[in-house]
Amino acid sequence: MLSYLNYLNDTMPCLMAILRLIVCIVCILAFVGLNAAYLVWLERKLAGRIQRRIGPKEVGPFGLLQPLADGIKLMTKQLFLPDGIDRILYLLAPMLVMTTAFMCFVTIPFGEGLVARELDLGLLAIFAFASINVLGLLLGAWASRNKYSMISSARVVSQNVAYEIPMLLVVASLLMVTGTLNLHDIVAEQAGGFWNWNVLRLNASPLMPVAFLIFFVCTLAETNRTPFDLAEAESELVAGSFTEYGSMGFGLFFMGEYANMVVGSTLISILFLGGWNCPFGIFPGPHWLFLKLYALISTVMWIRWTFPRTTFYGLLNLSWKVLIPIALVNLLITGALVKVF
Repeated sequence: MLSYLNYLNDTMPCLMAILRLIVCIVCILAFVGLNAAYLVWLERKLAGRIQRRIGPKEVGPFGLLQPLADGIKLMTKQLFLPDGIDRILYLLAPMLVMTTAFMCFVTIPFGEGLVARELDLGLLAIFAFASINVLGLLLGAWASRNKYSMISSARVVSQNVAYEIPMLLVVASLLMVTGTLNLHDIVAEQAGGFWNWNVLRLNASPLMPVAFLIFFVCTLAETNRTPFDLAEAESELVAGSFTEYGSMGFGLFFMGEYANMVVGSTLISILFLGGWNCPFGIFPGPHWLFLKLYALISTVMWIRWTFPRTTFYGLLNLSWKVLIPIALVNLLITGALVKVF
């Protein structure tokens, strides 16, 4: 009897950990799926509003069932494999893009204790997973053996290299101020009101608001959003890396793009805008993080339907000639102020 009780004491923590892991995976899958579906609906509605038209309205009230209809259409289409492709890489690429986007959510805290797996190096883990997303786009384009996809793959790599540098320089300056890579601790340091948010910590660096703008612009570029969607550029490259994809292959790429947009907006909210802290220092909670998150996503959508697509050389020059020098100056100023004070 004693040995049986000891066995239960030893195994129950393991069982609870497994159960928690399963619940977290189901919640993340549901969150990613719902966001991918209804952010498309929101973007189409916003696009209609900006262009003085209605947008989706036929399937369900206000078109709310349109994402469900689109999902059924994609899932019921035949998975067609073009001739001459690399079959293994062709099928692996969409799953790689979606899996890496999913993994980023594992370490993102949405509130006190509301995280699948809290890591001391959580911020580093997110950047590690996000960098693999580019590899998925590159493999999909390479495996397609399509000239438009090949041009897109070259643009994807060039754009990613150019915009990861200023983004990481901004993160390095933030780490000098916060002293941690733990996302929960970064949010905790911004408690007390919007005057404590990193975007307004001018005592750490007078260029902090500029650093916030640099990070936001880099997020647009890293998620291939207009005006930096040169890797897709329908008018030039048909659909870029996705040209030869249909059915749920295209659907996974599409879901991965919107999932990455949610990851980027969540990171901005956590690193610069206080995370789940209230702007007035009262009643903190996940609802504040979601409010900031979807406000940023709406801004990203507004930018898409307001600004024209830039040229590819303009995109690279913006990073190498403008963003990187400013980010380096911000890093030097932050380091000097931290050293002195």
